[in-house]
Amino acid sequence: MNNSLFGESGVQLTLLLILIPILAGLVIAVIRTYGTYKDLQIRRELQDIHNKIKDLTPEEVEQYKRREKELEYRIPENELSGSLPVMDQKGIITNINTVEEIRAIPHKNSEVKDAVVTPQLGKLVLYFLGFAVLWLVIATTVGEYLGIKFVAPDADHVSWLSFGRLRPVHTNMVFWGWASFAMVGFAYYVIPRVSNADLFSIKLGWATFYLMNAAVLLGTISLMAGINNAGGEYREYIWPFMTLFALGIGILLYNLLMTIARRTTQEIYVSNWYIVAAVMYVIVILLVGYLPFWQHGLGETIVQGYYMHQGVGMWFMFLNLGLMYYFLPLQLNKPIYSYSLGILAFWTQILFYTLIGSHHFIFSAIPWWMQTVAIVASVGMVIPVVAGTTNFLLTFNGSWYKLKNSYTLPFYLIGILFYFSGSLQGTVEAFRFTNLIWHFTDFTVAHSHMTMYGIITFMLWAFTYTLVPRLTGKEPPKFWVGIHFWLALIGVLIYITSLMIGSTEKGLLWMAKKPFIESVVIMAPYWLWRAVGGTMMWISHLIFAYNFYKMVSKKPEIVIPRTPKEILKAKKQLQNTEFIPTK
Repeated sequence: MNNSLFGESGVQLTLLLILIPILAGLVIAVIRTYGTYKDLQIRRELQDIHNKIKDLTPEEVEQYKRREKELEYRIPENELSGSLPVMDQKGIITNINTVEEIRAIPHKNSEVKDAVVTPQLGKLVLYFLGFAVLWLVIATTVGEYLGIKFVAPDADHVSWLSFGRLRPVHTNMVFWGWASFAMVGFAYYVIPRVSNADLFSIKLGWATFYLMNAAVLLGTISLMAGINNAGGEYREYIWPFMTLFALGIGILLYNLLMTIARRTTQEIYVSNWYIVAAVMYVIVILLVGYLPFWQHGLGETIVQGYYMHQGVGMWFMFLNLGLMYYFLPLQLNKPIYSYSLGILAFWTQILFYTLIGSHHFIFSAIPWWMQTVAIVASVGMVIPVVAGTTNFLLTFNGSWYKLKNSYTLPFYLIGILFYFSGSLQGTVEAFRFTNLIWHFTDFTVAHSHMTMYGIITFMLWAFTYTLVPRLTGKEPPKFWVGIHFWLALIGVLIYITSLMIGSTEKGLLWMAKKPFIESVVIMAPYWLWRAVGGTMMWISHLIFAYNFYKMVSKKPEIVIPRTPKEILKAKKQLQNTEFIPTK
């Protein structure tokens, strides 16, 4: 059985896809270790320079002052050239805006001037991100306790702490709290930015904020009280509370469309395509998932597959990709590799992703043709995933060296690689043989964390570490950002790997028609490793919350004095901090 298992292409591809983020993590570890070594060298150099500055003689201080004035001197603009305008009559300077590289698809240039972020908009965005962090910590604290319950199922006997109530609290709070709040906050920043226009209405932005918060808070309380929709996974909030959420999203859509309508740019940048489409789709998803007209018998099962998968792919994934098309070029300080690849990925994801919900119900009573369409569409998802991944990685081209010193780019890279491996692993899991082994096992839990955590959450962390310092002017502690990254990455790899191995063994036992209890017993060590990985992930979230706090508080920057001005400033600071003995 084992030989035939590893001979299956679906299993082989899954193993290969899991290895991609693992190998990437190892490469980043080597790069970061070297960077830490260089940082220690710089700190030693800083200490040596401080020691030398303390011993500067008055003559040396005067020399630095004289040199500082010399370096600050600027020649008047017309002293050498006169008052005539600068011209290039011979045409010597050419192609200064040309990227000298071969493109598979022509790049569509879009010149967008930076818009000024008003304090009101900055406050709105930070509040969305702040509450996103809050919901992340609460949701994953619940998730941490649920992971412990797999190891110690008798940890409590309180009804509102039961697994059946806490599990939807965890999933819905991650969905509609953490990820949705962060994405909407970023959308309120990106849309005005690339449209070169002010947000249409700050008041409507706050209305979205309050409505979404009310939905998550009331929905969570109702779930813990045992009041739920009972209609399927990820839609356990009852309809009155999800109506509040839908109203908030509707206001968001109107606000964004009115902002784009007032744009001062000729073209609509690809980020706006993805973001607005995602907002439109989530409204459709909520209507399909909560209107009762077609939810009878198999109809409800089909709706559940549609709702669950479109929520992930056409809300979270779609909007995050739109944000990636803005923030990755911003962070790398270069344009996206190919505008056309972005549009190709946009339309093919709409074409294929909207058809794949039923691949969760292979070998069910759903018509065979519908299952086959879902499998074929899952394979079709290779097109947008490969197009998007290629676009992002080629944007990195020429900037890979920045990974050594950047604390944000590792989050981008891991998010992109998980986008490739996690998405294609979903395609492989849709094959009939692999679905036969893994369906109804913990493999689905592993896959969901590979995507919602490895892709969505890592990308949102990358965007947070990119944007918040630009809004506040305050950097997070780089050491703790590194700890956050490694705990989250290693934790999720332990989490998904242990569950995938255990679930494969469980599925094989079921196929061999062994007693169900055997599959429970065999999962015990893998659930322990799940708890270990989950604990690392949870700790990383606490560190992320601390880093977010530091980004909205003061953070001194270490600067090695090199210029005369910096040396004189350091001299003055060192004199002011000299030890003064008490009387």
